[in-house]
Amino acid sequence: MGSKDDNTLLIRTMRADEIPLAVSWAAAEGWNPGVADAQCFAAAAGDGFLIGEIEGKPAAIISIVNYDDRFAFLGFYIVRPELRGQGLGLQIWQAALRQAGQRIIGLDGVVAQQANYRKSGFNLSHNNIRYGGVPAWRGAEGDTVALSDIPLEMIVAEDARVFPADRAAFWQAWLDAPGHKGRALLRDGQLAAWGVIRRSRTGRKVGPLVADDRKSAEAVLAALIGEEEGEVFLDVPEPNSEAVTLATSYGLAPVFETARMYTGPVRPIALERVFGVTCFELG
Repeated sequence: MGSKDDNTLLIRTMRADEIPLAVSWAAAEGWNPGVADAQCFAAAAGDGFLIGEIEGKPAAIISIVNYDDRFAFLGFYIVRPELRGQGLGLQIWQAALRQAGQRIIGLDGVVAQQANYRKSGFNLSHNNIRYGGVPAWRGAEGDTVALSDIPLEMIVAEDARVFPADRAAFWQAWLDAPGHKGRALLRDGQLAAWGVIRRSRTGRKVGPLVADDRKSAEAVLAALIGEEEGEVFLDVPEPNSEAVTLATSYGLAPVFETARMYTGPVRPIALERVFGVTCFELG
């Protein structure tokens, strides 16, 4: 994909080896990505990362992951700070929307930009709040098992209950990434709770954390955190009061907030099971 306009912004598809640039820009914005995120996104996103260049130098980036023929997720919408206010963001934004075609699009955007997103047809679903800090205590782990012992098909099916699309390729990459640790709690042969923790630029991030109830979520969260010291971050859907209670019970405090928005109706999502969002960049 490539296009050029009067402002000499050339928009093209990122190569896989360029995706670390997007992650580094996200880190500079304070989004605290995981250290292995780039390789996961490269494996799962296909040609979903776009870059806008001026005279051969990166000026703007965005990602638009077409998960299936009905749903896409937008992220990494960043313009180089010294080039903002020149309309470059709008150009790459429009290119991403074109790439999504007729799909419903979701995003986790900074709350201050909600009005701009509404102009493109996005409507608020709910807010997500990032809780972070050094855990004040360790809960009871319960009888958890390694998530790698669970068939991928079961994980993908469970994720499909809390996300608007099936994403097997993403989960294969997410589970296999170096430094990603997953735990699961089984009940009657089914996943009562499961989650992944990964090292990020600062501390560690839990994502996702999915559970039938708060007690099950706590068992997996405790197993994920383990005995390692340091900061932990958990992105919680604000409407899930039990998830908020879990985060605060660990002594974690709000540090960041996003608005989950969609351009249209998505299939039903069991938000009450989401105790931690997988990641703001790819949903």
